[in-house]
Amino acid sequence: MKKKYELTSDTKIVFGKTLYRIRALVSFGSASAGDNGGYIETDGNLSHAGNAWVSGDACVYGDAWVSDNALVSDNAYVYGNSRVSGDAWISGNAEVYGDAWVSGEACVYGKSRVYGDAQVYGDAQVFDDAKVFGDAQVFGNAQVYGDAEVSGDAQVFGDACVYSDACVYGNALVSGNSWVYDNAWIFGDAKVFGDAKVFGNSRVYGDAQVFGNARVYGDAQVYGDAWVADNAWVYSNSQVYGNAWVSGDALVFGDAQVYGSSRHSSRILVRRTDR
Repeated sequence: MKKKYELTSDTKIVFGKTLYRIRALVSFGSASAGDNGGYIETDGNLSHAGNAWVSGDACVYGDAWVSDNALVSDNAYVYGNSRVSGDAWISGNAEVYGDAWVSGEACVYGKSRVYGDAQVYGDAQVFDDAKVFGDAQVFGNAQVYGDAEVSGDAQVFGDACVYSDACVYGNALVSGNSWVYDNAWIFGDAKVFGDAKVFGNSRVYGDAQVFGNARVYGDAQVYGDAWVADNAWVYSNSQVYGNAWVSGDALVFGDAQVYGSSRHSSRILVRRTDR
């Protein structure tokens, strides 16, 4: 295969490894012949096929591999056994490492981190100081940003947004047009989808589901096999758990607890314990 770049004598040491600045030999993608690029350890880090490129002061090393039309730019680091492919873009001060994969048209930027066996793909974006790790997946048009974390086997997809200090972990799923933000946690096998919003210091866990246009916020908790759906709101210090369903235009707030096999819908205000 014809080489599209060469290693120059301009080097830098990163964690004991010698990296070499690259120079384009031909014009391709965003590079013109003669352009200096970023740093790689060997030509086993950057494909000579396609338009893949490392620019700025970005560094790719270890067994990391950048291929297809992917771009690693600015001060980004890609290392370990990670893979960046497709039309993916890693920029800013972002880092991708471990066995993580970033592909499709995904963007990872800011000071974000993607690592472990995590995957970010499709048109997903991870930015600011967000972290995606473990076996987590972020895909579709999903966005993870702020100081949010997605980990374990969790998945965030569709047009969902997870941001601020929110955490999604375990086997949790956040999808559709849903938003999880502030200091909210979604974990266990919980699901948040549709146009639902979970925020504040709320917790959704176990096998619970929050969907439709539902809102869970404040210090509220939804857990067990409970459902909060439609236009229902659960907030303050309230709890919905067991096999309870809260739906319609119901409001659950204060120190109320709704549990067992209770069903609440229409415009009902629940301020007290109910089962």
